[in-house]
Amino acid sequence: MVDSKVPPGPIQEKWTKFKAQAKLINPSNRRKYKVIVVGTGLAGSSAAASLSELGFQVDVFTFHESPRRAHSVAAQGGINAAKDYKNDGDSVWRMFYDTIKGGDFRSREANVYRMAECSLSLIDQAVAQGVPFAREYSGYLSNRSFGGVQVSRTFYARGQTGQQLLQGAYQALIRQTEVGQVKLFNRHEMLDLVVDQGKTNGIISRNLDTGEMKIHMADAVILATGGYGKIYYLSTLAMNCNATAIWRAHLRGAYFAAPSWTQFHPTSLPQLGEYQSKLTLMSESLRNDGRIWVPLKAGDNREPNTIPEGERDYYLERKYPSFGNLAPRDISSRAAKEQIDNGNGIGPLKNAVYLDFRDAIQREGIEVIKKRYGNLFDMYKKITGMDAYKTPMMISPSAHFSMGGLWVDYELMSNLEGLFVLGEANFADHGANRLGANSLLQACVDGYFIAPHTVMNYLAGMKPNINKDQKSGEMALQESKARINKLLEIKGSRTAEEFHKALGKILYQKCGLSRERNLLLEAKKELKALREEFYRELLVPGNASQFNLELEKAGRVEDYLGLAQLIVEDALQREESCGAHFRVEHQTSEGEAKRNDNTFKYVSVWESLPNEEYKLHKEDLEFLEIPLTERSYR
Repeated sequence: MVDSKVPPGPIQEKWTKFKAQAKLINPSNRRKYKVIVVGTGLAGSSAAASLSELGFQVDVFTFHESPRRAHSVAAQGGINAAKDYKNDGDSVWRMFYDTIKGGDFRSREANVYRMAECSLSLIDQAVAQGVPFAREYSGYLSNRSFGGVQVSRTFYARGQTGQQLLQGAYQALIRQTEVGQVKLFNRHEMLDLVVDQGKTNGIISRNLDTGEMKIHMADAVILATGGYGKIYYLSTLAMNCNATAIWRAHLRGAYFAAPSWTQFHPTSLPQLGEYQSKLTLMSESLRNDGRIWVPLKAGDNREPNTIPEGERDYYLERKYPSFGNLAPRDISSRAAKEQIDNGNGIGPLKNAVYLDFRDAIQREGIEVIKKRYGNLFDMYKKITGMDAYKTPMMISPSAHFSMGGLWVDYELMSNLEGLFVLGEANFADHGANRLGANSLLQACVDGYFIAPHTVMNYLAGMKPNINKDQKSGEMALQESKARINKLLEIKGSRTAEEFHKALGKILYQKCGLSRERNLLLEAKKELKALREEFYRELLVPGNASQFNLELEKAGRVEDYLGLAQLIVEDALQREESCGAHFRVEHQTSEGEAKRNDNTFKYVSVWESLPNEEYKLHKEDLEFLEIPLTERSYR
């Protein structure tokens, strides 16, 4: 069992009471404490800016040349908040309910309610920072809807919402660097966590330009390094996205929760050839006006505009009439896969479906659609050469968001004392499936509104000790150097990129949108063999004392190979279907996910043991506010 430390009392009062009772530190004493923040996306930048504004010393690490390059910029469609500006029945409670249901009853109620509650303040904060949200003619902020809900609660800045929100957080962060509260380490990658008797004391970093490796000690460490969807190789994530920080923390004792819950986004651009190394996300907001369909006849090669209405299958509208094209991501992705597997796929590789804006353009005019989605249509044309105003887009499911991550309690602290994990790097708020536009919200809420209270509450219970005994740090430093030398000394014939591509194929085919016991067992064997080959055949040119992209990649792929084995292990033990985890053996007669609440109403929490073995702990989930029901969007 693991202790989530959820405060007692009514769910509506938990966070308010926690803040009222949390320990505080005198402003003049805060400067004596140092906090390390790894990652400069929305969660990392907002946490660093907020803590430094309070007076703490903050060291911030990013492997980018600028914090603005963090992957939060790629989020397009919007950020949720239960403001009810549309007067269509939204509320904190309804947002709480939608998120619990969307996560297929596999998330912690208290955390989810807090996220919905804090959403109200977040929009006001972002507007005050100058985030240019879309507005109605009257001047009021505009809203649109996202999958899995029946209200309009998503605030957006065209298709650039993540970029605009990150700009606000970045400005707050850079202000603190200018006044000397933040020390920013650009082009530094965390290689390991410094832990001494279960307590986190700092990190090991490598300067990616010079190769220099150093110990950095602190009173607390915050990991805000994003998700690991890039483990599938072809994904919507940027090429540099990785799992090294959280995986190294896991190997140092931090529990890893629900690793197999990886979301496949239904509106990615499809793979068009073997040469590709990533896929491109098209915002889920497009599903507000686009209709998804395939030809009724398998193998129909006609141009889409020549296919009559009666020969089209709007399969989401047919199967899920209440939600239609705005069915949740996991359901929409599996429905697309079903059509593709049945031979109804379209495009050069027959691996896509259509997203059609014909009806919306006829109804509202092309200028209205351009105003809502113009930059997304432009991006689509640059990549494919096709005009989505005139012919339907091609879309396909693609690996996207990680609901799994390091386990954290209500205070966002891992089982390792002093290690806090924010945003997509933790498992906390989404259960088995994330609802669209909750990602940016979680990252911002974690950084701006939760971590400042919980980190201070932790630090107030200890004396500042920045000049710690570095014995544990020296050991971690030597181990990191030995690990890098080991990779350099293999001198094989295959690049890290080749191993990553092979890893992605195994996971896509055998632990992807659907999972089956026999295929998972095959994947387990193949991953073990691939990892053994990695240590025999890896080729890393150059050395460790210079700029070396191949060495960076090799270290990240090595960690992916370890994480992949845990993903398969987690998928094997969960004999049910829930959210993004769809086991073929566990489905209803209608082909929907079949949960097993009697046996699996828990979050799987994994501890790393010696000899690459794992121990399963369980966080039992209680649903006191929202009764367990079958998840239906029909």
